[in-house]
Amino acid sequence: MATIKLWFGRQNFHLSKSFLLLKIIAVVFAVLLFCEFLIYYLVIFRCNWPEVKIRGYDSERETLEPVLKAMFLADTHLLGKVRGHWLDKLRREWQMERAFQTALWLLQPEVVFILGDIFDEGKWSSSQAWADDVERFHKMFRHPHHVQLKVVAGNHDIGFHYQMSTYRIKRFEKVFNRERLFSWKGINFVMVNSVALEGDGCNICSEAEAELIKISHKLNCSREAHRSSQCGDGQLLPASAPILLQHFPLYRRSDANCSGEDAAPPEERGIPFKERYDVLSQEASQKLLWWLRPRLVLSGHTHTRDWVYTNQTRVCFCPFPKSFSNSYML
Repeated sequence: MATIKLWFGRQNFHLSKSFLLLKIIAVVFAVLLFCEFLIYYLVIFRCNWPEVKIRGYDSERETLEPVLKAMFLADTHLLGKVRGHWLDKLRREWQMERAFQTALWLLQPEVVFILGDIFDEGKWSSSQAWADDVERFHKMFRHPHHVQLKVVAGNHDIGFHYQMSTYRIKRFEKVFNRERLFSWKGINFVMVNSVALEGDGCNICSEAEAELIKISHKLNCSREAHRSSQCGDGQLLPASAPILLQHFPLYRRSDANCSGEDAAPPEERGIPFKERYDVLSQEASQKLLWWLRPRLVLSGHTHTRDWVYTNQTRVCFCPFPKSFSNSYML
C-alpha cells in the first residue's frame, strides 16, 4: 500500500510540474503575442481619417468631398552591413514592418510617401550591400498594387552634397522613381531632391534647379484662367497649389518655438540649426517658396515634428521614431 501511494504521489508531482510548465509557456506566448503583434492594432486602431464635408447647392444637404488618403513617413534608417548589428536590425525591422503593415490594413491609404533617409548606409554601401538593403525594404514595406508608394531621397540614401554622385542618385532612382511631379485626385505633389539644393552651381544642383523651374512653369500655367501661348497645348495640371515633399526642412533658426508630443526635447530646442546640414539654406528655401508657391510643405531629417506657417504655406517637419506615421486626408 505504501508503495502504491508513493507511486501516485510521484505521478501527481510530475503532472503538477508539467501543468505549471504549460502555464508558463502559455503566459509567455500570450505576452509575446500581445507585445509583438496585437499592440500595433490596438494603438493604430485609435487613428482615423478626418471626414471632409462641403455644403450642397441647396445649403441644406451635405455631401462628401472626394479626398485622397495619404500616409507620410520619414527617416526609417534601415540599418546596413557596417553599422547594423544583426539583433538590432532584426528587432527594429520587425517593429517597423508590423507597424507599417498594420497601418496599411487598418487605415487603407491610397498613397504612401517616404520623405528620405530610407536607408542608413546608402551613402557608402557597396552594390551588393545596397541590393541586400533594397530587398529587405521591399519585404518590410510591401503593399497592395492599388496602393502607390512614392519616395524622395535623403542624405543617408545618396550622401550629403559633398558625397552625392550621379551614380548614387541613379542607383536610388532605379529602385524607386525619378518622378518629381505627381498629381492625383486634383492634388499636385512636387517631390524634391533637397540634397541637390546646395546652390553652388554643381552639375547635379543645376539640373535639379532647372527641373524645378520647369515644374514651376507647369504649375503657373495650371493657375491661369486663360492659357497663354507659352503654356503650349499639353495637358494642364489640376489648378491647385502643390504640396512640397522633401527630406531637408525649409530654413528655420531653431526649434525654439516648437512644442508637442514629437517636438525636440526642451533642452535642444534653442540650439541653432546649421544651414545646408540641418536645414536648407535661406536662399534655397526662398527659391522653393517663390517657384512653387506650395500650400503645404512636408519634410523629415530632424526626427522631430513641428508646424510652421510661412505666409500662406503650412510647413510640417515629420518624424519617424516616436510617431510611426503622419496620416492626412487631402
